[in-house]
Amino acid sequence: MKLLSMKENGQDRAGMLIGEEVLDVIDYLEIVEGKGEWIDSDPQLPAFHHLEGVFRDALDLWNKGPRRLEAIVSRLESDSALAGECRKLGALVPLAQVKLNPPVRCPGKILAVGLNYAAHARETGAKLPEFPLIFSKCTTALIGPEDAIRLPDVSSQIDYEGELAVVIGKRAESVRVEDALEYVAGYTIMNDVTARDLQGREKQWVRAKGLNTFAPCGPWLVTKEEIPDPHALALELRLNGEVRQKSSTDDLIFKIPQVIEFVSQDLTLMPGDIISTGTPSGVGFTATPPVFLKAGDQIAVTIERIGTLRNNVA
Repeated sequence: MKLLSMKENGQDRAGMLIGEEVLDVIDYLEIVEGKGEWIDSDPQLPAFHHLEGVFRDALDLWNKGPRRLEAIVSRLESDSALAGECRKLGALVPLAQVKLNPPVRCPGKILAVGLNYAAHARETGAKLPEFPLIFSKCTTALIGPEDAIRLPDVSSQIDYEGELAVVIGKRAESVRVEDALEYVAGYTIMNDVTARDLQGREKQWVRAKGLNTFAPCGPWLVTKEEIPDPHALALELRLNGEVRQKSSTDDLIFKIPQVIEFVSQDLTLMPGDIISTGTPSGVGFTATPPVFLKAGDQIAVTIERIGTLRNNVA
């Protein structure tokens, strides 16, 4: 399933992508409960209704359980009359009409892995790391699909980095590699925007990686059940329509379970935390001549089985 957050009349709402339409889950539950017909498909689960809580992002929905959400999708796909009523009342609308937020609105932490693709390490002239190189991106850098990456005053060398990102679903502390994927809610896309001049000059990467708008994320969270092997996904980044990065997650040096095990040793991961897993070769600063972002540029990061994250540069 593809779970998302959207902006509707100034409010953050949780939704599900069904085909090329977005379902507002709260509106749907209100419609069904108003008809007095909702029955949870799993009798061992308590009733799922709109009074259970506020649904504002993908994690809110994921916490209610995939089986409950699958029941909603199945009912809409099999009940054309209900689907029509949802469209009429505005609970089911075309994706093109929806303003998407980042799938997780308020992560406690955004962590990322440096030099985690073998080809990227080679293009930078760096040795392959012996262990994951972890850094953080500021949560204030987080933006959603179609939001603008804004060029800062403090840097003139802004680069792109398309990446697969992991969303943590439950508290994880000192987990073992063989258990690590049990703590994953799903996967999304991150563009690890980077100020290369700050990165080289300041050594510490807090500003280089964490300036405002430097963490585009989305377009939605794909639940882990939909991606049984996250290490076999094609990844492509296009800048103004030109392919700049083209790789596969099978080139990851440290696989996702290894990264989660490494990070979680005495550092607690919480639900909603995001780990961006690294970028492949083809970044701008290694090109000849170097390619840095400029106002008006359009960036699209596509990952197989997830979708495309699009942002413009302003």
